[in-house]
Amino acid sequence: MSTAGAVASSLLVPIGALPPEDVIFGHSEVMRALQQRVEKLSAMNVPVLIQGESGTGKEILAKLIHKLSPWQEGPFVKVNCPAIPGTLLESELFGYEKGAFTGAYGSKPGRVELANRGTLFLDEISELEPALQAKLLQLLQDGQFCRIGAQEDRRVEVRVVCATNRQLEQEIDAGTFRQDLYYRINVLNIRVPPLRERRGDMPALISYFLDSYRAAYNLSAPPLSSQVMELLQRYDWPGNIRELENLVKRYVILGTEEAITADLTNHAQVHFNPRVMQGDTVPLKELTRQAVLDLERKVILQVLQANHWNRKQAARKLKISYRALLYKIRQAGLPSRSTRIQAEPEVGARLPLN
Repeated sequence: MSTAGAVASSLLVPIGALPPEDVIFGHSEVMRALQQRVEKLSAMNVPVLIQGESGTGKEILAKLIHKLSPWQEGPFVKVNCPAIPGTLLESELFGYEKGAFTGAYGSKPGRVELANRGTLFLDEISELEPALQAKLLQLLQDGQFCRIGAQEDRRVEVRVVCATNRQLEQEIDAGTFRQDLYYRINVLNIRVPPLRERRGDMPALISYFLDSYRAAYNLSAPPLSSQVMELLQRYDWPGNIRELENLVKRYVILGTEEAITADLTNHAQVHFNPRVMQGDTVPLKELTRQAVLDLERKVILQVLQANHWNRKQAARKLKISYRALLYKIRQAGLPSRSTRIQAEPEVGARLPLN
Protein backbone atom coordinates (compact mmCIF):
# COMPACT_ATOMS: atom_id res chain seq x y z
CA MET A 1 0.00 0.00 0.00
CA SER A 2 1.27 3.51 -0.83
CA THR A 3 1.98 6.05 1.91
CA ALA A 4 -1.08 8.06 0.89
CA GLY A 5 -3.17 4.88 0.93
CA ALA A 6 -1.92 3.95 4.39
CA VAL A 7 -2.76 7.40 5.72
CA ALA A 8 -6.18 7.27 4.10
CA SER A 9 -7.05 3.90 5.62
CA SER A 10 -6.19 5.19 9.09
CA LEU A 11 -8.46 8.22 8.75
CA LEU A 12 -11.55 6.79 7.10
CA VAL A 13 -14.39 6.19 9.54
CA PRO A 14 -16.31 2.90 9.13
CA ILE A 15 -20.02 3.53 8.78
CA GLY A 16 -21.34 0.03 8.19
CA ALA A 17 -22.04 -0.56 11.90
CA LEU A 18 -24.56 2.25 12.33
CA PRO A 19 -27.50 1.49 14.64
CA PRO A 20 -30.81 0.74 12.90
CA GLU A 21 -32.71 3.84 11.89
CA ASP A 22 -35.59 3.02 14.24
CA VAL A 23 -33.04 3.17 17.08
CA ILE A 24 -31.37 6.36 15.82
CA PHE A 25 -34.65 8.22 15.42
CA GLY A 26 -36.96 6.36 17.78
CA HIS A 27 -40.66 7.14 17.74
CA SER A 28 -40.92 10.66 19.15
CA GLU A 29 -42.48 13.30 16.94
CA VAL A 30 -39.43 15.58 17.03
CA MET A 31 -37.13 12.76 15.86
CA ARG A 32 -39.50 11.56 13.14
CA ALA A 33 -39.48 15.10 11.73
CA LEU A 34 -35.68 15.05 11.95
CA GLN A 35 -35.58 11.73 10.08
CA GLN A 36 -37.61 13.16 7.20
CA ARG A 37 -35.27 16.14 7.02
CA VAL A 38 -32.16 13.94 6.99
CA GLU A 39 -33.55 11.71 4.24
CA LYS A 40 -34.43 14.74 2.13
CA LEU A 41 -31.13 16.61 2.43
CA SER A 42 -28.84 13.59 2.10
CA ALA A 43 -29.13 13.59 -1.69
CA MET A 44 -28.19 17.26 -2.03
CA ASN A 45 -24.53 18.11 -2.52
CA VAL A 46 -24.55 21.17 -0.26
CA PRO A 47 -22.94 21.79 3.15
CA VAL A 48 -24.85 20.67 6.24
CA LEU A 49 -24.51 22.10 9.75
CA ILE A 50 -25.51 19.80 12.62
CA GLN A 51 -26.06 21.54 15.96
CA GLY A 52 -26.77 19.99 19.32
CA GLU A 53 -25.42 19.36 22.79
CA SER A 54 -22.51 17.01 23.39
CA GLY A 55 -23.53 13.37 23.32
CA THR A 56 -26.71 13.79 21.24
CA GLY A 57 -25.43 11.73 18.29
CA LYS A 58 -24.25 14.37 15.81
CA GLU A 59 -21.53 12.11 14.39
CA ILE A 60 -24.04 9.27 13.94
CA LEU A 61 -26.23 11.60 11.89
CA ALA A 62 -23.25 12.75 9.81
CA LYS A 63 -22.43 9.12 8.99
CA LEU A 64 -26.05 8.43 8.14
CA ILE A 65 -26.19 11.44 5.79
CA HIS A 66 -23.15 10.03 4.00
CA LYS A 67 -24.61 6.53 3.89
CA LEU A 68 -27.86 7.81 2.33
CA SER A 69 -26.12 10.08 -0.16
CA PRO A 70 -25.11 9.36 -3.78
CA TRP A 71 -21.49 9.48 -2.55
CA GLN A 72 -21.87 6.58 -0.12
CA GLU A 73 -19.21 4.58 -1.98
CA GLY A 74 -16.71 7.36 -1.37
CA PRO A 75 -14.74 7.95 1.83
CA PHE A 76 -16.11 9.39 5.06
CA VAL A 77 -13.27 11.36 6.65
CA LYS A 78 -13.67 12.80 10.14
CA VAL A 79 -11.69 15.72 11.56
CA ASN A 80 -12.04 16.39 15.29
CA CYS A 81 -11.03 20.05 15.25
CA PRO A 82 -10.25 20.57 18.99
CA ALA A 83 -8.32 17.29 19.24
CA ILE A 84 -5.56 18.42 16.85
CA PRO A 85 -3.26 21.26 18.01
CA GLY A 86 -3.64 24.43 15.97
CA THR A 87 -0.07 24.23 14.69
CA LEU A 88 -0.75 20.80 13.17
CA LEU A 89 -4.35 21.19 12.07
CA GLU A 90 -3.56 23.06 8.85
CA SER A 91 -1.21 20.33 7.64
CA GLU A 92 -3.67 17.63 8.74
CA LEU A 93 -6.49 19.29 6.84
CA PHE A 94 -4.74 20.45 3.69
CA GLY A 95 -1.52 18.41 3.55
CA TYR A 96 1.96 19.62 2.69
CA GLU A 97 4.76 19.32 0.16
CA LYS A 98 8.27 18.04 0.78
CA GLY A 99 10.41 20.70 2.44
CA ALA A 100 7.44 22.88 3.40
CA PHE A 101 8.74 23.03 6.99
CA THR A 102 11.27 21.32 9.25
CA GLY A 103 10.48 17.63 9.34
CA ALA A 104 8.52 17.58 6.07
CA TYR A 105 10.68 14.89 4.46
CA GLY A 106 8.01 13.97 1.92
CA SER A 107 4.67 15.09 0.58
CA LYS A 108 1.51 14.21 2.48
CA PRO A 109 -2.14 14.52 1.43
CA GLY A 110 -4.46 16.22 3.89
CA ARG A 111 -7.84 14.99 5.02
CA VAL A 112 -9.60 17.31 2.58
CA GLU A 113 -7.81 15.52 -0.25
CA LEU A 114 -8.54 12.09 1.21
CA ALA A 115 -12.25 12.91 1.32
CA ASN A 116 -12.40 13.55 -2.44
CA ARG A 117 -15.70 12.26 -3.90
CA GLY A 118 -16.93 11.56 -0.40
CA THR A 119 -17.80 13.36 2.83
CA LEU A 120 -15.59 15.52 5.02
CA PHE A 121 -16.98 15.69 8.57
CA LEU A 122 -15.65 18.61 10.63
CA ASP A 123 -16.57 17.96 14.26
CA GLU A 124 -16.69 20.97 16.62
CA ILE A 125 -16.15 23.43 13.77
CA SER A 126 -16.28 26.35 16.24
CA GLU A 127 -12.77 25.40 17.43
CA LEU A 128 -11.23 26.13 14.01
CA GLU A 129 -8.74 29.02 14.09
CA PRO A 130 -9.46 32.14 11.96
CA ALA A 131 -6.67 31.43 9.45
CA LEU A 132 -8.01 27.94 8.80
CA GLN A 133 -11.54 29.28 8.61
CA ALA A 134 -10.39 31.39 5.64
CA LYS A 135 -8.90 28.36 3.86
CA LEU A 136 -12.05 26.34 4.51
CA LEU A 137 -14.10 29.20 3.08
CA GLN A 138 -12.07 29.01 -0.15
CA LEU A 139 -12.69 25.26 -0.34
CA LEU A 140 -16.43 25.75 0.03
CA GLN A 141 -16.54 28.61 -2.46
CA ASP A 142 -14.66 27.08 -5.40
CA GLY A 143 -13.69 23.53 -4.41
CA GLN A 144 -9.99 24.41 -4.34
CA PHE A 145 -7.29 24.37 -1.68
CA CYS A 146 -3.51 24.55 -1.50
CA ARG A 147 -1.13 22.23 0.32
CA ILE A 148 1.37 23.91 2.63
CA GLY A 149 4.47 24.73 0.57
CA ALA A 150 2.74 24.20 -2.77
CA GLN A 151 2.54 26.76 -5.56
CA GLU A 152 -0.68 25.64 -7.19
CA ASP A 153 -4.20 25.00 -5.95
CA ARG A 154 -5.76 21.55 -6.10
CA ARG A 155 -9.40 20.82 -6.87
CA VAL A 156 -11.56 18.32 -4.99
CA GLU A 157 -15.18 17.22 -5.03
CA VAL A 158 -16.21 16.85 -1.41
CA ARG A 159 -19.41 17.16 0.59
CA VAL A 160 -18.76 19.07 3.83
CA VAL A 161 -20.75 18.28 6.97
CA CYS A 162 -19.98 20.32 10.10
CA ALA A 163 -21.06 19.83 13.71
CA THR A 164 -20.93 22.00 16.80
CA ASN A 165 -22.29 22.08 20.34
CA ARG A 166 -22.02 25.87 20.44
CA GLN A 167 -24.23 28.69 19.20
CA LEU A 168 -22.21 29.96 16.24
CA GLU A 169 -24.15 33.23 16.20
CA GLN A 170 -22.65 33.98 19.62
CA GLU A 171 -19.19 33.01 18.37
CA ILE A 172 -19.63 35.47 15.49
CA ASP A 173 -20.57 38.23 17.94
CA ALA A 174 -17.51 37.36 20.02
CA GLY A 175 -15.29 37.63 16.94
CA THR A 176 -14.10 34.00 17.05
CA PHE A 177 -16.01 32.73 14.01
CA ARG A 178 -16.29 34.22 10.52
CA GLN A 179 -19.77 35.28 9.53
CA ASP A 180 -19.17 34.50 5.83
CA LEU A 181 -18.05 30.97 6.72
CA TYR A 182 -21.15 30.51 8.87
CA TYR A 183 -23.38 31.28 5.90
CA ARG A 184 -21.40 28.85 3.75
CA ILE A 185 -21.66 25.87 6.12
CA ASN A 186 -25.23 26.63 7.20
CA VAL A 187 -26.95 25.98 3.87
CA LEU A 188 -28.91 23.12 5.44
CA ASN A 189 -29.28 23.01 9.20
CA ILE A 190 -30.11 20.16 11.57
CA ARG A 191 -30.77 20.61 15.27
CA VAL A 192 -30.41 17.40 17.25
CA PRO A 193 -32.64 17.53 20.36
CA PRO A 194 -31.17 16.56 23.74
CA LEU A 195 -32.30 13.28 25.30
CA ARG A 196 -34.49 15.08 27.84
CA GLU A 197 -36.66 16.28 24.92
CA ARG A 198 -37.18 12.75 23.58
CA ARG A 199 -37.64 10.63 26.70
CA GLY A 200 -40.12 8.40 24.89
CA ASP A 201 -37.23 7.00 22.82
CA MET A 202 -35.25 5.89 25.87
CA PRO A 203 -36.66 2.32 26.14
CA ALA A 204 -35.57 1.54 22.55
CA LEU A 205 -32.13 3.06 23.15
CA ILE A 206 -31.67 1.14 26.40
CA SER A 207 -32.73 -2.12 24.76
CA TYR A 208 -30.29 -1.56 21.89
CA PHE A 209 -27.36 -0.78 24.22
CA LEU A 210 -28.21 -3.77 26.43
CA ASP A 211 -28.17 -6.14 23.45
CA SER A 212 -24.99 -4.59 22.05
CA TYR A 213 -22.94 -4.84 25.24
CA ARG A 214 -24.27 -8.25 26.21
CA ALA A 215 -22.91 -9.49 22.89
CA ALA A 216 -19.68 -7.46 23.13
CA TYR A 217 -18.78 -8.76 26.62
CA ASN A 218 -20.51 -12.14 26.39
CA LEU A 219 -22.55 -11.36 29.51
CA SER A 220 -26.21 -11.98 30.32
CA ALA A 221 -27.38 -8.94 32.28
CA PRO A 222 -31.16 -9.08 32.90
CA PRO A 223 -33.50 -6.31 31.71
CA LEU A 224 -33.68 -3.27 33.95
CA SER A 225 -36.48 -3.24 36.51
CA SER A 226 -39.48 -0.93 36.18
CA GLN A 227 -38.25 1.07 39.19
CA VAL A 228 -34.90 1.76 37.54
CA MET A 229 -36.56 2.57 34.22
CA GLU A 230 -38.71 5.13 36.03
CA LEU A 231 -35.60 6.62 37.63
CA LEU A 232 -33.93 6.85 34.22
CA GLN A 233 -36.99 8.64 32.83
CA ARG A 234 -36.81 11.25 35.60
CA TYR A 235 -33.08 11.91 35.20
CA ASP A 236 -32.12 15.01 33.19
CA TRP A 237 -29.24 13.44 31.16
CA PRO A 238 -26.74 16.31 30.82
CA GLY A 239 -24.48 13.91 28.88
CA ASN A 240 -27.36 12.85 26.61
CA ILE A 241 -27.23 9.55 24.69
CA ARG A 242 -23.50 9.10 25.34
CA GLU A 243 -24.15 9.21 29.09
CA LEU A 244 -27.02 6.73 28.74
CA GLU A 245 -24.83 4.37 26.70
CA ASN A 246 -22.03 4.48 29.27
CA LEU A 247 -24.49 3.84 32.08
CA VAL A 248 -25.93 0.76 30.33
CA LYS A 249 -22.42 -0.48 29.59
CA ARG A 250 -21.51 -0.15 33.27
CA TYR A 251 -24.66 -2.04 34.24
CA VAL A 252 -23.89 -4.91 31.84
CA ILE A 253 -20.31 -5.20 33.12
CA LEU A 254 -21.09 -4.94 36.86
CA GLY A 255 -24.38 -6.82 36.66
CA THR A 256 -26.14 -4.93 39.42
CA GLU A 257 -28.66 -2.11 39.32
CA GLU A 258 -27.20 -0.58 42.49
CA ALA A 259 -24.10 0.33 40.51
CA ILE A 260 -26.08 2.75 38.37
CA THR A 261 -28.85 3.90 40.72
CA ALA A 262 -26.30 5.24 43.22
CA ASP A 263 -24.54 7.10 40.42
CA LEU A 264 -27.80 8.63 39.17
CA THR A 265 -28.81 9.67 42.67
CA ASN A 266 -25.47 11.39 43.28
CA HIS A 267 -25.60 13.24 39.96
CA ALA A 268 -29.18 14.33 40.55
CA GLN A 269 -28.33 16.27 43.71
CA VAL A 270 -28.74 19.90 42.61
CA HIS A 271 -28.28 23.05 44.65
CA PHE A 272 -31.42 25.09 44.00
CA ASN A 273 -31.72 28.85 43.83
CA PRO A 274 -33.82 30.14 46.79
CA ARG A 275 -36.34 31.58 44.31
CA VAL A 276 -37.38 28.04 43.39
CA MET A 277 -38.62 27.42 46.92
CA GLN A 278 -40.45 30.76 46.99
CA GLY A 279 -42.62 29.96 43.98
CA ASP A 280 -41.20 32.59 41.58
CA THR A 281 -40.98 32.03 37.85
CA VAL A 282 -37.60 30.44 37.17
CA PRO A 283 -35.93 30.10 33.74
CA LEU A 284 -34.80 26.50 34.21
CA LYS A 285 -32.58 26.30 31.12
CA GLU A 286 -30.75 29.49 32.03
CA LEU A 287 -30.30 28.43 35.66
CA THR A 288 -28.99 25.03 34.58
CA ARG A 289 -26.62 26.57 32.06
CA GLN A 290 -25.31 29.04 34.64
CA ALA A 291 -24.85 26.29 37.23
CA VAL A 292 -22.78 24.26 34.75
CA LEU A 293 -20.65 27.29 33.84
CA ASP A 294 -20.09 28.13 37.52
CA LEU A 295 -19.03 24.56 38.29
CA GLU A 296 -16.78 24.47 35.23
CA ARG A 297 -15.13 27.72 36.31
CA LYS A 298 -14.45 26.35 39.80
CA VAL A 299 -12.97 23.11 38.41
CA ILE A 300 -10.73 24.91 35.90
CA LEU A 301 -9.50 27.34 38.53
CA GLN A 302 -8.78 24.49 40.94
CA VAL A 303 -6.85 22.50 38.33
CA LEU A 304 -4.86 25.57 37.20
CA GLN A 305 -3.86 26.34 40.78
CA ALA A 306 -2.96 22.70 41.47
CA ASN A 307 -0.68 22.74 38.41
CA HIS A 308 0.89 26.14 39.19
CA TRP A 309 -0.96 27.72 36.24
CA ASN A 310 0.76 25.46 33.73
CA ARG A 311 -2.05 25.52 31.17
CA LYS A 312 -0.76 22.67 29.01
CA GLN A 313 -0.47 20.42 32.03
CA ALA A 314 -3.90 21.52 33.23
CA ALA A 315 -5.39 20.69 29.82
CA ARG A 316 -3.94 17.18 30.07
CA LYS A 317 -5.42 16.76 33.55
CA LEU A 318 -8.82 17.89 32.31
CA LYS A 319 -8.49 15.68 29.20
CA ILE A 320 -9.29 18.53 26.81
CA SER A 321 -7.19 20.19 24.14
CA TYR A 322 -4.96 23.15 25.00
CA ARG A 323 -6.97 25.38 22.65
CA ALA A 324 -10.21 24.28 24.29
CA LEU A 325 -8.81 25.17 27.73
CA LEU A 326 -7.77 28.64 26.53
CA TYR A 327 -11.28 29.21 25.20
CA LYS A 328 -12.87 28.07 28.47
CA ILE A 329 -10.51 30.31 30.48
CA ARG A 330 -11.68 33.30 28.44
CA GLN A 331 -15.32 32.20 28.66
CA ALA A 332 -15.09 31.88 32.45
CA GLY A 333 -13.46 35.30 32.80
CA LEU A 334 -10.31 33.83 34.35
CA PRO A 335 -6.92 35.45 33.77
CA SER A 336 -4.66 33.69 31.31
CA ARG A 337 -1.88 33.58 33.89
CA SER A 338 -1.70 33.43 37.68
CA THR A 339 -2.70 36.61 39.48
CA ARG A 340 -2.96 34.99 42.89
CA ILE A 341 -6.71 34.49 42.61
CA GLN A 342 -8.09 32.76 45.64
CA ALA A 343 -10.14 29.65 44.98
CA GLU A 344 -13.85 30.28 45.33
CA PRO A 345 -15.71 28.50 48.11
CA GLU A 346 -16.50 25.02 46.93
CA VAL A 347 -19.91 23.36 46.94
CA GLY A 348 -19.76 19.77 48.07
CA ALA A 349 -16.70 17.57 47.99
CA ARG A 350 -13.43 18.62 46.41
CA LEU A 351 -12.91 17.08 42.99
CA PRO A 352 -9.95 14.72 42.46
CA LEU A 353 -7.26 15.98 40.10
CA ASN A 354 -5.74 12.69 38.99
